[in-house]
Amino acid sequence: MAEPQGPLVIGVDSSTQSTKALAVDASTGEVLAQGRAAHTVGATHESDPEQWWRALVSAIEQCGPHAQRAAAISVAGQQHGLVTLDENGDPVRPALLWNDVRSAPQAERLATELGGPQAWARRTGLVPAPSFTASKWLWLAEHEPESVARTASVQLPHDYLTGRLTGAATTDRGDVSGTGWWSSESGDYDGEVLAHLGLDREMLPRVVARGEAAGTVRGGLELPVPAGALVAGGTGDNMAAALGLGLRPGQPVLSLGTSGTVYAVGRQRPVDPSGTVAGFADALDGWLPLACTLNCTLAVDRIAALLGRDREQVEPGGGATVLPFLDGERTPALPYAGGLLYGLTHDTTGGQVLQSAYDGAVYALLRAVELVLDPDSPSDSPILLIGGGARGTAWRETVRRLSGRPVQVPHAQELVALGAAAQAAGLVLGEDPAALARSWGTADGAHHPAVETDRATLDRLATTLADADTLLRRQ
Repeated sequence: MAEPQGPLVIGVDSSTQSTKALAVDASTGEVLAQGRAAHTVGATHESDPEQWWRALVSAIEQCGPHAQRAAAISVAGQQHGLVTLDENGDPVRPALLWNDVRSAPQAERLATELGGPQAWARRTGLVPAPSFTASKWLWLAEHEPESVARTASVQLPHDYLTGRLTGAATTDRGDVSGTGWWSSESGDYDGEVLAHLGLDREMLPRVVARGEAAGTVRGGLELPVPAGALVAGGTGDNMAAALGLGLRPGQPVLSLGTSGTVYAVGRQRPVDPSGTVAGFADALDGWLPLACTLNCTLAVDRIAALLGRDREQVEPGGGATVLPFLDGERTPALPYAGGLLYGLTHDTTGGQVLQSAYDGAVYALLRAVELVLDPDSPSDSPILLIGGGARGTAWRETVRRLSGRPVQVPHAQELVALGAAAQAAGLVLGEDPAALARSWGTADGAHHPAVETDRATLDRLATTLADADTLLRRQ
């Protein structure tokens, strides 16, 4: 068993599909042990929070003796999920996850209220969308008032798990900035928004400050981490990934997973009334402007399966266009859309259709790259490509071809869990978590130079998307 040079910490990534835990040497960033346990997600994009806890326990147990020596632990979780707890702290119902778009009517209505999109963006950094927690709360109030009546506490997924560790209800500025009821303008819960939603502030967790512990691991848990170990505030998965990369302003990140995201650390508070960019806070004291698509690797894999092809069996050429909006879409805001295939000819091959699916998925993300960067950011900064898709040649080459930027693929994996570990390490050592992650070399990796931008494909995608707008908005 490898001996750590410094304190040992645990970083947890509780994602949509699974929980991962890493035991990390705080001084070097070396991963000494890791574990993973799967989640079950229902067809309606709901998940039982209790299974997240069981998965967390299982994943940490797989870290073996290292877990028993941990000085601190931090949990990063999937953003936006609505967790409703009764007065005993038990889930009232399964959590509504980020990719549940049932609240689209509530989001559309909310966006016209309280001054409209401009006012929402100014005060909260967000324009209401089905993925955000505020819209989900309204859906629940309208469709399951009995569930709302039983709810004593409203939390996010990472809040729930942190609370199970400490016995206290806490959150952090990064994750809470994705709810729609926290004000990026004031740095606090927005009382007027809460009143409009019919949500009592006393039902919400306390927001811990940067560098502050959420508490300590309480006794009596079926967990190998020692009672009394520090518990960091935790954060949302995207904020944790930014920490895990030690991200500096001006570095764009493309994350290719179940969802696709593009983000960058910024010095300026983001305000985008179009709703394309969500003005999230980061896990420190800066900002994390982010655009997210609902359809990324799973959507392209589904199209590959329909074509009877391996995901790497793409072919160049052809004039087909695919908009792979299989789950509706968030960027662009098309919650009722389905996938669209246009431009087939007798000569079109299956490999060309598959490549067009990659193009459509990447195009939706690249439209937002310049929007998430501060205006003075260099235009030739490499895109850091992370997530499951980053290991795929077809994904990487599509990003290079359509962006015209160099691409860097970090060697480090499980960046969300590494970011959580950096947060825990920062708490133990009294250091900046992002600086710690940079000292760990987490962003180091293969560098792929820029290639000429494929303007013809970009123009074809833009024209198809514009011409199909009415069809894609039909309910």
